[in-house]
Amino acid sequence: MRLETRGLSWQAAASYIVEEVSLRVAEGELVGLIGPNGSGKSTLLRMIYRVLRPAAGHALVDGRDVWRLSARENARRMAVLAQEQAGEFGFTVRDMVLMGRTAHRTAFERDGPDDFAIVEEALRRVGVDHLAGRAFGTLSGGEKQRVLIARALAQEAGLLVLDEPTNHLDVRHQFEIMNLIRGLGLTAIAALHELHIAAHYCDRLFLLQDGRLVHCGTPAEVLTEPIIAAVYGVSARVRISPRTGRPRIELLPDELC
Repeated sequence: MRLETRGLSWQAAASYIVEEVSLRVAEGELVGLIGPNGSGKSTLLRMIYRVLRPAAGHALVDGRDVWRLSARENARRMAVLAQEQAGEFGFTVRDMVLMGRTAHRTAFERDGPDDFAIVEEALRRVGVDHLAGRAFGTLSGGEKQRVLIARALAQEAGLLVLDEPTNHLDVRHQFEIMNLIRGLGLTAIAALHELHIAAHYCDRLFLLQDGRLVHCGTPAEVLTEPIIAAVYGVSARVRISPRTGRPRIELLPDELC
């Protein structure tokens, strides 16, 4: 799947929260959406996954405007891990992942053998098959994120949209989740708060400031000392890792710009 936005904008009252953002995500890319708090990252994603209707512009998946698709058609193309998750209501892990099959059933159709086989494979693929019978609400943060990724896999969508997938996770689980996402091979766009995560895992980065796209490119092109200082208001020391060829970022919080 390919994702493109053309002049995407959203406003509250008379103020633009996101203004004329155009970007492209190629087949199989993992791109990061970065920027300070309030820069419009989550708002942009909500327009892409059809929670907020744009004031202007279009979000296209494989050339088709997502707002012109039915909810079922869109769910077959796009899976979402939002910051806000629906209530758990005592669902088991298997129940949560089975929800990903909804897009492939009619309203009154029951889950069949193929659905259960797809769910079991998704659970196995993300390493939570041993938790299938557990109540979702009893899991750790990292385990919950794995289950939600399994649900996205069961949905069989080619595009994954993630709003801060590592939020509230400790360092180990941050890397586990990003390794998992990186290894899926899906087209993915993720709003990310941690610059070191974005630098290490993303093919390209889109940097937002005050609702506008101000920089885009590889992590090495976007995460430079002058750009970090100008957008985030802090000094940073950036070095290219000889092992990975990617930026290594040391923020210097005592040296405000």
